[in-house]
Order: sequence, then C-alpha cells, then structure tokens
Amino acid sequence: MTGKVEILATGPFATVQDLGRPGHAAIGVGRSGAADRRSLKLANRLVGNPETHAALEVTLGGMRLRVSEHTTVAVTGAEVPVRAAGRAASVGTPIILRPGDELELGTAEIGLRSYVAVRGGLDVPPVLGARATDTLGKLGPPVLAAGMTVPIGSVMLALPGVDLAPMPRLAQEPVLRLEPGPRLDWFTASALSTLVGSAYTVTADLDRVGVRLDGPALTRARLGELAPEAAVPGALQVPPSGVPILFLADHPVTGGYPVAAVVDEDDLDLAAQLRPGQRVRFTTRTPAG
Repeated sequence: MTGKVEILATGPFATVQDLGRPGHAAIGVGRSGAADRRSLKLANRLVGNPETHAALEVTLGGMRLRVSEHTTVAVTGAEVPVRAAGRAASVGTPIILRPGDELELGTAEIGLRSYVAVRGGLDVPPVLGARATDTLGKLGPPVLAAGMTVPIGSVMLALPGVDLAPMPRLAQEPVLRLEPGPRLDWFTASALSTLVGSAYTVTADLDRVGVRLDGPALTRARLGELAPEAAVPGALQVPPSGVPILFLADHPVTGGYPVAAVVDEDDLDLAAQLRPGQRVRFTTRTPAG
C-alpha cells in the first residue's frame, strides 16, 4: 500500500517542488523548481532522500498535514514554529511521524519559504522530467489546497544519522551579489552606482515569478523598445518606472525590458526568502565605477 500525505491546511500558498526542468527554454518552458534550492536539498538529505526528490514548498507557514504511515520528515528554509503529533519540534532536524500523526507549521518568523521533505519523496506524476509546479507556465501538479492527498514515493537512501543540521540565520537586510549587464549600456553611467549604493524595499508584489522592488530608479540613457530576449533567474529587469524587478524561479523565459544586472545564482536562495517590507542591497565583486 502506498503511503500518502493529506493536506489539511496550506497557509497562504503551497506547491510541490523539486529542482525543476532545465533545458527547455527553447520551447518556452522555464526551469521552475524550488525557489530556495539549498533548503530543498537540505530537507531531502535530512530524511535520506536524493536531493532531486520533490517536497512541499510552503509560503509564510500555515501548513498542516497528516501522514498515513510511519515516516520521517524534515522542515528547512524560513524560521517557523513546528509541531509534530502535538509536540514542539525543530527546523533542520529529522522528525519521526507515526500513522495518523500531524505536522504543523506556524507563521514564519524570519524568511518566507519553508520546505517539507518526506522520506521517499512526493510521487506526483512528472511533467517534462520534473515534479515541480510552474505557476507561470501552468505545468506540473496543481497548487495545493486543503483536502488534497499526495502519494509518498519509495526511492530513498540511507538515513544520514544526524540530529540537527545547523542553518545560518537569515539576514534582516541581505546583500545579494550581482554581475553587471547584459543591458547596462541602456542606462546612464551612474546606474550601477545607484544600484549597489542604495537599499531597495521589497514590495507586497512578489511571488514565485519575481519580486518588485521599491527604491531609487535607474535612469535610461537609451530610449526605445528592446526586442524580446532570453531571461534567466536572478535577472534585474528594469521596466519604465526605472525600479528593478528581480526574477525568481518561475520567471518568463523571455523579457522585453532591459536587464541591468543579474544576481549571482548562489544568492538566489537568499532572494527567495525576501519578505514584503524587507530591505535588500546589492554588491558587485569589483567596485562600481
């Protein structure tokens, strides 16, 4: 008999995510996958799964689920209160659940997205080789809702034999590294200095597609329209307002606004944890001219 996870409550937003489906941009399909890939991988390792297994991505907490069989789960990512079978549990630790036990995530205190891995992974049907929900491309399993059940898979590795995986505390004002370009020449000479010398505020307009920022505008040196060109995760696309939009996991594969810079892929996990009202800064490996 296949075990299952019963979704009792989702919080504001929850999906199934793995590491996505790279390599399909030519047919208009983005990579998608976990917004915070590092946290997904860690959750899987804690329960003895391959890092590629699908897990739950929970936005701002509020998830409550019930398991049908003995299993091990782990919660990583945002700092959330966790209760398992009515008892307090911790983020970053393997948690043993018995049939009928419930796992509950409170409201995230720091960070935005949490990951819940179940030993064996979540065995939803793959689409183009991945089990990730692409909210922009409408691929993969549907957005989760209370009352849904998700089957548990059977492919697993040995348990890691650890009680705790220490995780660095998320910064209140993170600094994201970026690479200038590819369309920095569409802006005035001071644009890069403005970008790395200012604090930007995360607006409430954010989702898995991207984060709209508020702060100093980048002034265009070149007017006119840019032909649509390929976009990547981390692109800082600049609309007519001059204030950048940061692309995340479900970004469009092409864009028509110039991209002034691209956030380092290693820092996209930090970007995925940004919350409305939080401030963020940018830096380059070499001083801005």
